[in-house]
Amino acid sequence: MLLELARPVTLLGSILSLLVLFHTAFLGIETDIRQRIYDSLGVLMLAAAFSILSGLTFREGGGEPSEESLQATRRVTRATDWKTGWKPQPKLRLVADHGRLLVSPRRELRLAETFPMQVFLWATAIMVVMFFLSWFLETYVVSLRRG
Repeated sequence: MLLELARPVTLLGSILSLLVLFHTAFLGIETDIRQRIYDSLGVLMLAAAFSILSGLTFREGGGEPSEESLQATRRVTRATDWKTGWKPQPKLRLVADHGRLLVSPRRELRLAETFPMQVFLWATAIMVVMFFLSWFLETYVVSLRRG
């Protein structure tokens, strides 16, 4: 119950921290580009912390069922490959059930596969491109029109 309440709250915090990052990087009153970069990096670290925290809460829910995990419900064994001798299996979650260890039918999500981390990575990449594009336009295009 608490986890289901924490997911939207941390996701909202992650999105709001990205909004603060956008405001700091593009709508700030600093005229010096170095001061704007320093302020943006500080807010970027804060947004990354919120996104990692939110990603950890989303990670607990599990991922999509994998074919390997359906086969592993019978018994988890290492499949042998004739070239290398063994084939790595996906990381499966173990679930305790009355003293027995069962394999969950869902594979464990990586942190970068969670929705909040994907939003953070895409938004950060787009904002970095927009920041350098705005710096280039401000430096070279706007300065040519003034002179």
